[in-house]
Amino acid sequence: MAAIPFASYAEDSTSENDMNLFKDKVIVILGAAGKDNMGQVIARRFAAEGAKVVVAGRHQRPLAELAAEIGGDSQVCDITRKAEVEALSDSVWQRYGRAHVAINCTGWGLLAKLLDTTEKQLDQLSALHFKGTFFFMQAFVGRMSRSGGGSVITVSSASVRAVLYHHAAYIATKAASEALVRCFANEFGAKGVKVNALAPGFTETPMTATESKLPGLLDLFRKEYPLGRIGTTQDVAEAALWFASEASFITGETLQINGGLTLRRNPSPAEINAALKANVPPRS
Repeated sequence: MAAIPFASYAEDSTSENDMNLFKDKVIVILGAAGKDNMGQVIARRFAAEGAKVVVAGRHQRPLAELAAEIGGDSQVCDITRKAEVEALSDSVWQRYGRAHVAINCTGWGLLAKLLDTTEKQLDQLSALHFKGTFFFMQAFVGRMSRSGGGSVITVSSASVRAVLYHHAAYIATKAASEALVRCFANEFGAKGVKVNALAPGFTETPMTATESKLPGLLDLFRKEYPLGRIGTTQDVAEAALWFASEASFITGETLQINGGLTLRRNPSPAEINAALKANVPPRS
């Protein structure tokens, strides 16, 4: 596949001429069981470019519905279970002969103070963000390295660089996933495999739906974004599309998809509390 200029899809992602960037390519997206979550939006974006998309996650019904919608396939897979990740990889290769792109969109945004974080919570986040990412890369990078190459992407977080209070376990385990990106990219680049991460900031997703409804909170965060708005799942999907394409001569990197948040900072707890209090309507 020849290198494709970024402008060919960035200028008009719905153009009829841009509907085949990934025609006949096999894309695997893990973490696509949540309604309209990041994984689902990315899946629809790749399907719009002609890809055969395999969506995976922990819940069969929403996966099957999404697969039917985009003309793809689905499979239940818990990233924290190595056998299930390997089974996902096995089934894709058995059916299609290879995967060209594999994207890990799983994540859990734990809010807990440093001194209150429990061992159970640490184990859960480590299993999801570190061990699960390791399993995912082992399964897909390994097979891609023997099948002509490919692109593996994992979703990290801007909070690795722009620290968010009371998210230490989340941040640390996401940082570990970025370290894995560098290690796998270094060892398998010669086999034609690109390995990268995307780092959104505060993004309007089902996972942040509760926070997004709190009066004043989005405005507070928005002030820290040089581009002046909160990110969307579509922003992340467009970045994934470019990272996965041959137009991207990049590996071992984390791309900040957050409107410049990492040039600044996340608000402090005191600022968040003040903003929420200021927007609470008075009692009648």
